[in-house]
Amino acid sequence: MKKYILLLAAAAFMAASCDRVYVDEVAPHEPVITTFTPASAPVGAEVTVSGEYLNEVTAAFIGDIKVDIVSKISNTRLVIKVASGVTSGVIKLVNAKGSGSSDKKFQCTFAVPEIAASLLQEEAEMGESIMLSGSHLLSVSKVFFTAEGYTEGHEGQILNGSDEELIVKVPYVENENAHITLAYFDGSGDTTTDLASAPAIRVIRYVPKFNEYTFEKTEVGRSITLTGEYLNNVDRITVNDWDAPLFKSATELTFSIPAGDFKDGETTVEIKAWYFDNNEFIPLSDNFVVFVPFVKFWENVRTWAQGRTEENEFISFFSPETGIAYENSKWRDIVDPISMKYKNAQWSGTGNIPKPGVVSDEDYNSVAPYFFFAGNNDHSLALNSPANSQSQLRNFYTQNTGKDEFRVTQSSANQTGTPILCFRFLNPETTIEAEKELINKVLEGRIENINEELFPIDVDASTIAGIGVSSFTGSANSSSIDWLAGRKMDTLVAEKDYKLNSIFLIAYYSNNGYSKETPAKNIKRLGILRMKSIDFGIYNNTNYAGSCFTYDVYWQKYDYDYSKL
Repeated sequence: MKKYILLLAAAAFMAASCDRVYVDEVAPHEPVITTFTPASAPVGAEVTVSGEYLNEVTAAFIGDIKVDIVSKISNTRLVIKVASGVTSGVIKLVNAKGSGSSDKKFQCTFAVPEIAASLLQEEAEMGESIMLSGSHLLSVSKVFFTAEGYTEGHEGQILNGSDEELIVKVPYVENENAHITLAYFDGSGDTTTDLASAPAIRVIRYVPKFNEYTFEKTEVGRSITLTGEYLNNVDRITVNDWDAPLFKSATELTFSIPAGDFKDGETTVEIKAWYFDNNEFIPLSDNFVVFVPFVKFWENVRTWAQGRTEENEFISFFSPETGIAYENSKWRDIVDPISMKYKNAQWSGTGNIPKPGVVSDEDYNSVAPYFFFAGNNDHSLALNSPANSQSQLRNFYTQNTGKDEFRVTQSSANQTGTPILCFRFLNPETTIEAEKELINKVLEGRIENINEELFPIDVDASTIAGIGVSSFTGSANSSSIDWLAGRKMDTLVAEKDYKLNSIFLIAYYSNNGYSKETPAKNIKRLGILRMKSIDFGIYNNTNYAGSCFTYDVYWQKYDYDYSKL
């Protein structure tokens, strides 16, 4: 019984509450205005309106201009504020029942705003906030700073103000002396105080200054560092019309040469340092030489073999096309989604030779070429093509675990990758002059292009640039190719930063293009890998799969065109 009594009481209370809200929200009568005071006043002044039914007023107007309701003092009195744009008109108040208007018109007066020159500070920095003291400042709509000798000023942001004070941010001006003028409404339109008699302030302009420098030909992507003073005021560096990535402090500025739309080779450009909100610039050079390499070059690439060691960062796949060393976790979705799509259906059982026609050209070309390193149980290391083996990829993991869900293939079943690559180790003991010359060019950093002229392919002779490629292989295994520069592999010995200069010629083939009989046919792009150091890491006390490799790669920018031979 008590439960029902409580429920009825609650219902009664809710009903009473709803009735009360309804009464409050709906005005009983439209507003009635009996008087207002003052009868005239300037913009920003407060006007007290007396009448009836004023508690529920939702909007107020003077003429056609909506004005703010400052306060509702009682049901018979409220205060409104004269807004900019008001000239004269009746006062109208609105509530839910309707509206009520005054019998008489309110008249807006338009006093001329004035800055007290004697109270104006003598100087300020650009971007600094200053206080303007004076009279009738609430009528000011804009503040302009006009440099000496100029007729057009720059607007300073009004941050705060009253009728006697305005806080304004000093804008950009062309020179140190700036006159301050005020824009306001005079009853018929916007006008501005007289520039000739306007008070002036000294604007401190910290112009960036660069120390002496000399520019040399610079490659796209490379950085240049300049020193000086006030360099933090530099807004941007442009190379011709291209913005350069920029890092700066007061005394040092570093920018990188943007890619832009520069052609391969050398292009002469202008470099400018823009400052003061991009209004002014310093010409740094009008004959700067931007160099766009004819070949892609990736320096000090670092990737890991497949061992699940504590040190392994699980970054094992490198694409010489994109220049990205990919995390293993990105293999399925980003590195080689086509492998996941076909699930080994394209594999013929022979290394680097998928079944003809299974993978479309569109699918094949959608995967950027990539390669990886692996450690084998015979203590050897191998540089591998993803299409060369059915069993290698399943050994790469995304975490230090043996669970199938963390394999890059998500399965322990056989699965091959998509791109077809082959490798030819360049032997430093060779007697072939072309091979010696290519090794020297790599070691001396003289590979500036890979094209049909510099690397001619003879399909019948199976040579590239005079170097035989019959030994091209999809897996450059150190047990059959001595590319570890004398490192003994018969026992497991961990060693950090083992230096070497082992160089490989790389061929990337078009879809279904590789053939052991004609290894120089259907090559899509060529590349060169220079192995620089290895951190030998031991995995599971059986192999070097915990190793980390550091290397440089040169890569052809455009597909090989046999018709140019």
